[in-house]
Amino acid sequence: MSSPPLYKVVIAGDENVGKTSLVRQYCEGHFETSRVSTIGVDFQTKVITLPRGEIKLSIWDMAGQERFDIVRSGFYRGTRATALVYDLGVPESLEHLQKWYEETRNNCTCQKFLVVGNKADLVTNLNTRNAQKFAQLIGADHIVTSAATSEGVTSLFQKLAELSNY
Repeated sequence: MSSPPLYKVVIAGDENVGKTSLVRQYCEGHFETSRVSTIGVDFQTKVITLPRGEIKLSIWDMAGQERFDIVRSGFYRGTRATALVYDLGVPESLEHLQKWYEETRNNCTCQKFLVVGNKADLVTNLNTRNAQKFAQLIGADHIVTSAATSEGVTSLFQKLAELSNY
């Protein structure tokens, strides 16, 4: 029996938007309220079943701090799909997605995108109009998640798997 094909996906966005928490919630099934910032990059793998069969996702969690800009560029190679993550309660993190989109596209042109608004559990007045406009502009879908409650987390990674398996 052969092993499933391996596809690389990236989780990108500003520091503290919850990228690592999303990955851990999906891969390990738990949420930690306090986290140390990712240094450089971290990655995990998970087998996902799609209608066409199983694939293995290699999920790369990029450090959001500006000081890692130079280091990150080499880690994008081979990426098939990217989740651009922002904090629903921090408008600046949505504004910065254009920079993340450009950084990713400049380092790997053969991929698809997903715009992800995280921390839905902390927002009382959810307004995703601007995020949906940005997603439409770059030809991506927009989804809302909460790593803390796991809302939308499985959908996020299922969608990344589908995008990477084109």
